[in-house]
This record gives sequence, C-alpha cells and structure tokens, in this order.
Amino acid sequence: MQTCNWQIFPDAAILQAHAADEILTAARMALQERGRFLVVLAGGTTPNAVYRRLREADTDWSNWHIFFGDERCLSPDDPERNSKMAFDAWLAHVPIPAKQIHTIPAEFGAEIAAKKYCKTLAGIEEFDLVLLGLGEDGHTASLFPGHILDYQPPVSAIPVFHSPKPPAERVSMSATRLSQVRRVMFLVTGEGKRRAVQLWRSGANLPAAAIMPNSDVEVFVEQACL
Repeated sequence: MQTCNWQIFPDAAILQAHAADEILTAARMALQERGRFLVVLAGGTTPNAVYRRLREADTDWSNWHIFFGDERCLSPDDPERNSKMAFDAWLAHVPIPAKQIHTIPAEFGAEIAAKKYCKTLAGIEEFDLVLLGLGEDGHTASLFPGHILDYQPPVSAIPVFHSPKPPAERVSMSATRLSQVRRVMFLVTGEGKRRAVQLWRSGANLPAAAIMPNSDVEVFVEQACL
C-alpha cells in the first residue's frame, strides 16, 4: 500500500525553494554513499521553477545522472517537450556530462521510443529520487486514469496512446518502474488540483496512488490545493 507524508506549504514559491533544497540534500547523500546521483525529472510549471533554482547549486555535477519520467511524442526542440523545458531551465547551464542525460527518444513515436527507453533503463536497479507532479485528473507522469499503468510482466517504459491531454502519443515510465526508488517527491501547486488532492487523500484509485516505493511518498502540496 502507498503511504504518503503530506507536507503543506503556504504558497508555490516556498514549496519550490524547499523542493530544490531537498533535491540537493538527496544528491549529497547519494554522492556520499554511492558516488552517483540518479534522478528522474518531471515536467510542468512547478518543476520548471525548481529546476531554475538548481542552476547555481554547489554540487558534483559530474556524477549526476538524469532520467525523465515521461515525454510527449514531439520533435526534440519542441517547447512542449519535458526534456526541452529541463534543458532551458537548468541542464544547459550546468556541467552534467551529456552521456549522463538520458532523454526519452519520443520523436520516434510511442512504441519505438518506449522500447528504446526500456533498454536505457536496463541494469538500473533503483533510482535515488523520482520527481512527479499531479494533474487535475489525478494523473502523474503520463499515466492517466483509465489507461494502462503497467504491463504484465512489468516493463520500465510504456507507450501511451489517446492521451486525454495533447499530444495523443506519449511515453511514460511505468508505475512499477517509478516505484523502484529510494525517495519519491510529488510537487503539487495550484487551486485546480484541489479535487485531485481530495480524491487522492480519500483513497481513490488514481494513477498517483499507484506509485508505491518501499519508503513513504513525500507530497509537497500548496495550501491552495487543500
């Protein structure tokens, strides 16, 4: 079962500052204990603001390894791509080796890109940190209500078709793969998320509730969402 630790913040800016600090704390611990930091990034407005705060961080960027929880099937330079957002906000401004930034090749289409990303993730047993958001419908990454959240047997990345939000084709890490992590942080801001938060807290069967690591799920939520 999923166990959540709800941390409530008075506004989005304070939440974003705290999230940036916690990302760097997770990185420091991983670098000290294992010599590398494996982090899965989320898309969206709130992560964008968090990523911008990381530009000037004092850390060993040479041992950061970047992955993406999901991606839209668009050209690599499309501003709607999660990878494009992350590069513009943060990754283009820090010296993480290019070979350690593992974008999802969604420009090949959902089916092919998912298979390629499964190969990229092969051999990685556990991430150090997974960042996720929450949609107004309760979706997370590109795992939507009523859609397949995983395959049997489980795979690391799945193709997503007929997305309720454009574009129709996407690629997402599966719920199982997103749960293979030492620490999960959801970043939730905006009054529009209030209904989804209420449903999640009441135990509704939302995609966000399918993320079940061995540790508590940390939910950083703005007061306006409650």
